[in-house]
Amino acid sequence: MRNVVKIGVAGLGTVGAGTVKLLSEHRDNLADRSGTPMIVTAVSARDRTRDRGFSTEGLTWYEDAREMALDSNVDVIVETIGGSDGIAYDLCKAALEAGKHVVTANKALIALRGVELARIADAHNVTIAYEAAVAGGIPIIKALREGLSGNVISRVTGILNGTCNYILTTMREQGRDFSDVLAEAQKLGYAEADPSFDVDGIDAAHKLAILTSLAFGVEVDFDAIAIEGIRCVSALDIQMAEELGYRIKLLGISKQTAEGIEQRVSPVLVDRKTQISKVEGVFNAVALEGDYVGPVILQGRGAGERPTASAVVADLVDIAAGRKTPIFGVAANRLKKNVRAPLEKHVGAYYLRLMVWDRPGVMAEVTAALAGNGVSMASMIQQGRAETEGGVVPVVFITHETNEGAMHEALATIAGFESNSQPPVLMRIENFAS
Repeated sequence: MRNVVKIGVAGLGTVGAGTVKLLSEHRDNLADRSGTPMIVTAVSARDRTRDRGFSTEGLTWYEDAREMALDSNVDVIVETIGGSDGIAYDLCKAALEAGKHVVTANKALIALRGVELARIADAHNVTIAYEAAVAGGIPIIKALREGLSGNVISRVTGILNGTCNYILTTMREQGRDFSDVLAEAQKLGYAEADPSFDVDGIDAAHKLAILTSLAFGVEVDFDAIAIEGIRCVSALDIQMAEELGYRIKLLGISKQTAEGIEQRVSPVLVDRKTQISKVEGVFNAVALEGDYVGPVILQGRGAGERPTASAVVADLVDIAAGRKTPIFGVAANRLKKNVRAPLEKHVGAYYLRLMVWDRPGVMAEVTAALAGNGVSMASMIQQGRAETEGGVVPVVFITHETNEGAMHEALATIAGFESNSQPPVLMRIENFAS
């Protein structure tokens, strides 16, 4: 073990700056826990003049972070730049090839290039650690890779994006529409100026891809995930779900089936009695099901300077202490292919919301379309009558469990009816251990 572990931090935004501050503030405590002092010796960022709450005096400053990989005064690289290509990828690859450990908060990099980088790390007897890449301060990577390693995991369910959870929570609590709450979230700094990465489900899918690899010992495969964001969810849907005993959450779900792994990110209805339905605001949560441990749920802040820096430093402590586990739970060359389960064979219940013209025969044609495809109804709600004769009314159907292929065939038929004033909205209902 070295007398001191020297750290280079690439990217001094929220997470990078938080990491430097945490390492300084908790220096003695961290040395006790790891058995080795850790110091920052080099940094890199675009703006050298910006006040980040700490002094860079005495640190080597790199205009090009990639040069840090060859610095003999750096043992470990912390990468918080972001992105799956460009400087972030070049830096991490070069550092691993130079025999340096890498700690990253970059979920896109791990989701899209993780297997490649893991193979490089294994070949050079170093590691790439990424606790901060998924669910911020929640130690979910350690939980899957170490704490639950004695279990066969059957399912992972997660609220993995705090922006979406904040939007859906606020829509429900205040009865406001998506676009209105999104604009507020942008003003508060919870959503980016271009929110598509969050609200279209991409961020959550990156995280789910990583969790799937850890849970099932397969190669990370972002392209195997079916992705749908929350733009389709209206205040009306949230209200109707509440009346039916459900809440709408954007969930990442990965589960093992007989035909492969089913992976999705989408808004779904969950029973209000379940714990995951009660995770509100910007908080994240991950629920796991193991054959020996049963259901486990971890909840906490999924982003922000302090929670994410905490996760980065936890990885640094492991490295300084000499603790090394396989990057994805098993050696990279033992990861299995990620076989995608056919989604059309999924069996479950569904929420179908229509906006239809209030006139005779509408319900009959809808129920006939459902029955004609083998879909049976568990319940139906029509919210009032139209204000004017022949006006528009919302109608919600809850189905019994049915085959997804059949449900989509029925939906295609219903979507073509002239009685619709707008496209139908379909969401799955997910049932799992509370």
